[in-house]
Amino acid sequence: MHSVSARLARYGKMFTLAGLLSGAFLGPVVAQAEWSAVVAAAKKEGLVYVYQSQHSTPHWQSVVKDFESRYGVKVQVYDARASEMTEKIRVEQTAGRYLADIEFHGRTSILQQRETDFVQKHGGMPNTVNLREEFPADEYSVPAWVQNVCFLYNTSLVKPDESPREWKDLLDPRWKGKMLTDDMRVLGTGQTLFAVFYKVYGKAFLEKLQAQDLVIDRDLRMGSRRVARGEFPILLTQQIALASDLNGLPIKVVLPSDGCPYTPIRSAMLRGAPHPNAARLFMNHFIDMQSQVTYGNAWVGTVVKGVTEKLATPESRAFAQVKLMGEIDYNDRVEMLDLAKKMMK
Repeated sequence: MHSVSARLARYGKMFTLAGLLSGAFLGPVVAQAEWSAVVAAAKKEGLVYVYQSQHSTPHWQSVVKDFESRYGVKVQVYDARASEMTEKIRVEQTAGRYLADIEFHGRTSILQQRETDFVQKHGGMPNTVNLREEFPADEYSVPAWVQNVCFLYNTSLVKPDESPREWKDLLDPRWKGKMLTDDMRVLGTGQTLFAVFYKVYGKAFLEKLQAQDLVIDRDLRMGSRRVARGEFPILLTQQIALASDLNGLPIKVVLPSDGCPYTPIRSAMLRGAPHPNAARLFMNHFIDMQSQVTYGNAWVGTVVKGVTEKLATPESRAFAQVKLMGEIDYNDRVEMLDLAKKMMK
């Protein structure tokens, strides 16, 4: 029997080839008449059920409300951590209980779900013609946004001349026991940071970071607020977007000079989706220019061409052009989870 790692490696190669060959299939070739029929069928279905991990952010809610207003299709949402969402999908799909239509998930998670046949082909959509070259769609999933991870500090607790500017600055003994982090031992922001650090800086760097006595908080939004309130000087795993509504508070988001780990979030239609046309319409809506500008103004990385110049503030434009350090490699995903469980105790 082949090992999981071997199967993932084989499947990763298959995906690379599929991605190279899929361009002719995607949304740009969807005829207007076909898309009009999809829209009509979606309105008749009247509902789309979405699994996601946006923590009820205002920008998510804004895009959802716009969709409901524009098409008259109700959006029902299950909001949970990436690890919880993954398990919910696994249980439901294995049992043949097809409840959800779409998931918004990390690229590597969706690739693994392709191997287990938990997702289905979406059929194409018009707005994929506007995607940035570095974030292409494929026949199973479509880019939605980019979850950039940096760090945050409290400006009342950290003096300007002491403020960390690079990731290695967080190894300074003065920060021992004073940093919050997301859990690196489960899927999510913390695991992204762990895997990218391992690849870029090596095991020794992570061992030194673990020795800093990190304090785990699995509520990402609450972590930002705890730093803003002064409970801790630094949040190690700051999704940039989750700090956008803290303006005016004593916090500073740092874009390290060596770059930011990131997770490309994609939408995928789940197998047996009960509302496939509404699902397809919602996936297309998320890469509409208006939706992407809404996300960009909330400091989220966007996937559509021409967004940056439309953003409202210097901060949002700067965060739209963040230096990307790397993401979790698909073939290393299982190994990185296992390693984090051993190291980050």
